[in-house]
Amino acid sequence: MVSYLIRRFAFLVITLVLASIVLFVLLRLLPGDPANALLSVGATKEQIAAAREHVGENLPLVAQFFRWFGQLARLDLGTSYISGLPVGPEIVQRLVVTVPLTLMAFVLAVIIAVPVGFVAAYKSHRWYGILLSAISQLGIAVPVFWIGVLLVTLFALTLKVLPAGGFPQDDWADPGAALQSLALPVVTVALVMSASVTRYVRSAVLDVLDSDYLRSSRALGAGFAEAMWRHGLRNASVPVISILGIELATTFLGAVVVESVFALPGLGSMLLTSIAQHDYPDIQGVLFVSTFVVLVVGFLADFVQRLVDPRLRASVNGNRFASGRRRAARA
Repeated sequence: MVSYLIRRFAFLVITLVLASIVLFVLLRLLPGDPANALLSVGATKEQIAAAREHVGENLPLVAQFFRWFGQLARLDLGTSYISGLPVGPEIVQRLVVTVPLTLMAFVLAVIIAVPVGFVAAYKSHRWYGILLSAISQLGIAVPVFWIGVLLVTLFALTLKVLPAGGFPQDDWADPGAALQSLALPVVTVALVMSASVTRYVRSAVLDVLDSDYLRSSRALGAGFAEAMWRHGLRNASVPVISILGIELATTFLGAVVVESVFALPGLGSMLLTSIAQHDYPDIQGVLFVSTFVVLVVGFLADFVQRLVDPRLRASVNGNRFASGRRRAARA
């Protein structure tokens, strides 16, 4: 298991390096010159040259990349062209909004999806099981921003019990006000995510209900609850854990939409502003951090899967086990 984790971590580092290369190249292929963000209309050639030198556009592309990669190696995400502030601390400040939004929505979605998905599978031939399945399918098709607009209309404009958007200027100094500001965004994301997760939980539970090992356990005298707890839960959770990792990463990346709807000063709004201003350090910093988070979430989901399912742990050392069996057969 340790050797597998070392290999998996090495793969994560290599993937992160390749992603940084792709990110840098694709960003330079987009139309527009970041030096223009520093210039006013009617700038002279000398001013244009000075602006290009300031942002490093006068250097060859390879030199620009190695300069940026050297900064990454020092855990330095650079300095914003527009504000002149370090990108790293700005991202950390924005993560104070984005990370709680993502994690709270994720936990709420799991709390909703797991029991609903189980009931939809266990009672798949009853009308309410079919209804739950249909509702989850409908939830997948509904855009997240539309749900956000409906919640704002109901709870902020009509009932006036929650704020329509924004976030306290002092961040989490007042936890109550911060939680109120995140209430509608969290519910919006959780409803969309739970619809998707419900479908996967339902599918995983159906596979377990139709399995031979569950029927054998029931035939040996175990009750349904005992058989599901001892044999079904672990087998059903393996594919769901993988999907939960994907959903968590997708929610983090998709925060840009929700933050726009609710005017939250998170990572998504920072990315939109940076793109509009052609602020390459900000764009690169946000996308690099987002890529890093996605890779780490995938790594953790893979690790948890192997903790839950001993068959996956055995497959890591499958060659060793196979060679041991061949030696035993020859003996």
